[in-house]
Amino acid sequence: QVQLVESGGGFVQAGGSLRLSCAASGRISSSYVMGWFRQAPGKEREFVAAIKWSGGITYYADSVKGRFTISRDYAKNTVYLQMNSLKPEDTAVYYCAADRKYSGSYYYVSEYDYWGLGTQVTVSS
Repeated sequence: QVQLVESGGGFVQAGGSLRLSCAASGRISSSYVMGWFRQAPGKEREFVAAIKWSGGITYYADSVKGRFTISRDYAKNTVYLQMNSLKPEDTAVYYCAADRKYSGSYYYVSEYDYWGLGTQVTVSS
């Protein structure tokens, strides 16, 4: 069993930056993929970024490519999402997720086995 706890959300003006953290308790094996998703009010949860725990290969949604960076720290069992050049449309609750066995479908919500409770990010114009 893996538990995920997000932190680092907050209020920021457009053009600003935030770094989200996702601390995982429990064993994260080499087969895991860790992802970030977001959900704005009235919208479906959508893929933001993912990283393979072993090897560090990263994937991004087109909407955040070049602005967001996902990374992981083995020693701290933590995944990060560095968000730069934030826009009002980035406003959402951001969720961390873990997929026990990578199958290539990293962008599907249904692919992931464990979820955090989310952290709110609000970007003002």
